[in-house]
Amino acid sequence: MKKLLFILMLTILSTAGIAAQQPAAELTFTFTRQSGSASNQYAVWIEDAQGQFVKTLYAARWTANGGFSRRPTSIPLWVNKSGLSGMARAQVDAVSGVTPRTGTQNYTWDGTDSRGAAVPAGDYVLILEGTLRWENQVYYRAPIRLGSGASVPQISVEYTTGERDTTAERAMISDVRVRVLR
Repeated sequence: MKKLLFILMLTILSTAGIAAQQPAAELTFTFTRQSGSASNQYAVWIEDAQGQFVKTLYAARWTANGGFSRRPTSIPLWVNKSGLSGMARAQVDAVSGVTPRTGTQNYTWDGTDSRGAAVPAGDYVLILEGTLRWENQVYYRAPIRLGSGASVPQISVEYTTGERDTTAERAMISDVRVRVLR
């Protein structure tokens, strides 16, 4: 009997681990690296339907490693929402990476929060914030619902511009697509 209970418990735990690691949503976009300073910074993260931070999928290393204090206009919404200033070095290293080369970028959310715990079914928002140049930002938001099967989210985009706005930099992030996988 003990052996049967042990096997049953092991099966439940391994199945729960597999379910939590299955992709929940995928973001794909074209990144076109810009020349010059104060650009090429972006972050991708998940929030719940109430706007509470859930998990970072990627953040540009320059900003994450303290660049935000030298240039407060570098992906400021993510810096604020993620609680970056209070993160331990290991946490920052886990979510940040070098600025990619020009090309297609893919980020997958596994349906877990920043501690690795599976989130409940429900409504979430996948956010892509980019600093185009200085204070010029772009925000892509895609509401997603977990637990109701695949859907095609409606992606909204918002540009904020400062006095140094040039629309040429809007090509930094383009062709944004989001798929809900479960």
